[in-house]
This record gives sequence, structure tokens and C-alpha cells, in this order.
Amino acid sequence: MSEDVKANDDMKIQRAEAQEPIKGPAQCFTGDVYISNLFNAPEPARVGAAIVNFEPGARTNWHTHPLGQTLVVTKGVGWTQCEGGKKTEIRPGDIIWCNCGRRHWHGATSTEAMQHVAVQEALDGNAVDWQEPVTDEIYLAEEVVKD
Repeated sequence: MSEDVKANDDMKIQRAEAQEPIKGPAQCFTGDVYISNLFNAPEPARVGAAIVNFEPGARTNWHTHPLGQTLVVTKGVGWTQCEGGKKTEIRPGDIIWCNCGRRHWHGATSTEAMQHVAVQEALDGNAVDWQEPVTDEIYLAEEVVKD
């Protein structure tokens, strides 16, 4: 990570440099996922963001966020689904709000990669509660909402 520069007493500037993405851990993701942390704001703020790249077939496990999560799709085509809902196609420019405490997953389609920016807040230091993997049966289900 690059060195932070203090611009004045009210502002901190983090200089842009190439950051090597980390591979998403197998206990949280299926397939090849690469994460580049953008920032975690200093306390008392609790917001953080990352760029997440999913190779075709890659996806998150089921998970929840105590204060919700916003996804901004920047490249490719993906799928997302809340538990009990329909799998929905997501494309560049789409903004997805994942409600507080609602089980969901998101990732690339089976044939196309997808990138999104994930923004979430931490509650008592926790931004996500990871759960079990999404089965191939759920991930590959035929019905997909495209609109």
C-alpha cells in the first residue's frame, strides 16, 4: 500500500499506486476471485470499499451484511440472488443494494467475467458474515431475470 500523505489537519490523501490484488479465500468464494482493497475509512467512520474481480464461474458464498452493501458493476456480466428470490443478471452501470441482514450471493456468470466495486459499513468491526458455498444447482439454475 502506498504511503499516506497528510494534506492538512482535516484531510488525508492516499496516493494512487498499483496494488497487487489478493486471491479471494476459498472459505468465502467458489472459483477464482481477486480483491483489491480501495479503502477502509478511519474511525469513527466505518465504511470500506474494494474492487472485486470474478472469473467465469466464480461467486461469493452465501453471506449477509449487518449494515447492508452497495455493489456497482463496472465490467462484464454477473448474477446476484437473495435467498428465496430469483437469480438476476447484473451488467456495467448497475447499482445493487443488498439489504441489511438479507442472505445473498453475487458473482460472474458461468461464461463471462464480472467486476464490481463493493461498498459496505462495519458494525462493531464486522462488515460481512460469511456462510456456506452456493451450490452448483442454485448457481446454474436456468431461470435468470434480465430486466
